[in-house]
Amino acid sequence: MHVNMMPLTSASPATPASSASSPPRGSRRPLGFREFLLLVAAMQVCQAIAIDAMLPALPTIARALHVADPNRAQWVVMVYMAGIGCGQLLWGMLSDRFGRRRILLTGLALYAAGAFLSSLTIDFSALLMWRFVDGVAAASTVVARSVIRDLYCGHQMARVMSLTFIVFLMSPVLAPSLGQLLLLVAPWRFLFVAFGAVGTLVWLWVLLRLPETLHAQHRRELGRAQLQRAAKLVLGNRISLGYTLAIAFMMGCLFAYLGMVQQIFGQVFHRPRLMPAMFALCALSMGAASYLNSRLVARLGMAAISQTGVLLLVLVTVAHVLLALLGHEGMISFVVVQAATLAGVGLTVGNFGALAMEPMGAVAGIAASLQGFISTLGAAALGAAIGYGFHGSVLPLALGSAACGAAALVFVLLAEKGRLFRAQRPPIAMAVAGE
Repeated sequence: MHVNMMPLTSASPATPASSASSPPRGSRRPLGFREFLLLVAAMQVCQAIAIDAMLPALPTIARALHVADPNRAQWVVMVYMAGIGCGQLLWGMLSDRFGRRRILLTGLALYAAGAFLSSLTIDFSALLMWRFVDGVAAASTVVARSVIRDLYCGHQMARVMSLTFIVFLMSPVLAPSLGQLLLLVAPWRFLFVAFGAVGTLVWLWVLLRLPETLHAQHRRELGRAQLQRAAKLVLGNRISLGYTLAIAFMMGCLFAYLGMVQQIFGQVFHRPRLMPAMFALCALSMGAASYLNSRLVARLGMAAISQTGVLLLVLVTVAHVLLALLGHEGMISFVVVQAATLAGVGLTVGNFGALAMEPMGAVAGIAASLQGFISTLGAAALGAAIGYGFHGSVLPLALGSAACGAAALVFVLLAEKGRLFRAQRPPIAMAVAGE
């Protein structure tokens, strides 16, 4: 794949918002385009690995900490994601005031500390508390979306988001297997030590290589009036709010699957050791869909591809419900259907995020915070509600995913005034109230 190199010491021609400042002291050369993609993906991996690598350990943690209800083990994942949702409301706004780089360094340092503290817990409630705190810290990586928005807009922004999402998706491909391997040679507490080590390495990478991308003249005060105005722009914009809620429901499908997958392979198919490999196959389908999107988005447009993706997800999940109701569900059919479902997620989430952010150039940091807060916390609540209904069958996951897909389609229709597959809109540089 050919990607043009672009130094980040000056703004991209597509950038309406700001210019990046000169590199931090100790940086020997400008940060190139490929390294920028990898660094943004690494920040996202910090957030994701603390979910995916945990999955094989959930039954072990439940036994070690004397958790009676097996469904409660899902909370180790869900409270972390709830923390991510809550934390996103904070970090993006702070980054609009103090700059992207400083906030990323602060959040990553807290993430590493929270992971190390999680490894020291002696009861389940304390573990959940530190997992929530760690999720709040991990949410600082939402600032990477603001960095992207500082430098890109339109289809180029969607392409960058999709490419970073591909690297990010290597985490669910590899992390469960790595987690399972670590459990073979070390206690489950070493998983948290590993998360802290990864966070520390990414912190060093940001410290040494990432320049500030928000110019001083574009920084905003955190007064009440400014926050209210920004919230009005984000929540009052039909496209921003519609696609943000669509993300919440699409990610609700994914979060429910993450919470239930270990139980499904252990209690439904009685093949728990196959979970990492089957999980990787499903994740690869999402990665392939996201890569396909990155190649086609400039030609076909964000809206057309993502709307195709949500329609695909609705059709596949309805078929999954019928399959489960008729009693024909097996491990192979489950993997095939779930892979198709996650492909629908891969075709939509990056584009929905870009579409939601596109009218928000004037308030990119606060917009990323509010949109991330709504979509992630909403998805965590949906995933927890669906996962709580697990009773030894895949039917709750199939029904929940179908309902989430249908709701996402409704919000897309609201954002697009009831019309799908319209001609591409020109890039929007600034937010307009009441659009």
